[in-house]
Amino acid sequence: MTALPFAPDTPVDAAADTGAIAPPRWLRWSKIRPVLLPLLFAVAWLATWQWGVERFPQTRSVLSSPSEIGAILGRSMPLLLPQLASTAREALMGFALATVVGIALGAAITLSRRLEQALFPHLVLFQIVPKIALAPLFVIWFGVGGETRLVFALFLAFFPIAAATAGGLARTRPEALRLCTALTASRWRTFIAVRVPFAIPSLFAGLKIGMTMALIGTIVGEFVTGQQGLGYMIMFAAANADSALTFAALALLCVVGLAVYATVVLAEIVAQRWYGAPFVTEGFN
Repeated sequence: MTALPFAPDTPVDAAADTGAIAPPRWLRWSKIRPVLLPLLFAVAWLATWQWGVERFPQTRSVLSSPSEIGAILGRSMPLLLPQLASTAREALMGFALATVVGIALGAAITLSRRLEQALFPHLVLFQIVPKIALAPLFVIWFGVGGETRLVFALFLAFFPIAAATAGGLARTRPEALRLCTALTASRWRTFIAVRVPFAIPSLFAGLKIGMTMALIGTIVGEFVTGQQGLGYMIMFAAANADSALTFAALALLCVVGLAVYATVVLAEIVAQRWYGAPFVTEGFN
């Protein structure tokens, strides 16, 4: 009796069984779906927008079509690029400062119970104050230069990062801390080797929110100071009822936001691989 070439319970590759060539891993539907579906939705939305403006031409006075926005974006690029660079630079600087301040505060109030009791209520009170109401004060204190926009971006962005850092560090599993105590690990080594990996998902969630808030703070600062940047261009175009230029500036603003967000996501992937994704996402088993 001839032996079977494989065990009865061994799974058989469908592609090999039919003689078909399996597609590369990066071309599988599960891999391309997260990219393809948003692109298809964007194309459908832009096509509907274009059709609606052409179908109702009376809306052109308040709403430009995507083709008009693309055309003015190409013509105005020499004007918009310096404003894009100014906004991106100030948003990145504000986000970097907010990251340093937020992580330092989150770590401090986690490691010190007294510091948490002393500072956290004031941080919450500081956060619930309407931010836009303080913009004139920032102009009085720092003038109408880049310092105002930088401080406003820092002011909006640091609290989500601090709160997420503190929450992530506080959720370290107790058995992991007890193990470190049993191994006589120092407080600093326990913080770096155990608390930080447990906090990475929360930390990067806070960074993603903080990045958005830093960009919003920069734009609001440009609205108030009105000297340069994409926020200034949006105000200038809106004052002249130029909806196409307004949408062109908004499109470049989206590019800045997506670029910074992608950088944060990439940093999260690097951190997860550094500490080990199963440990970061699930902790000890």
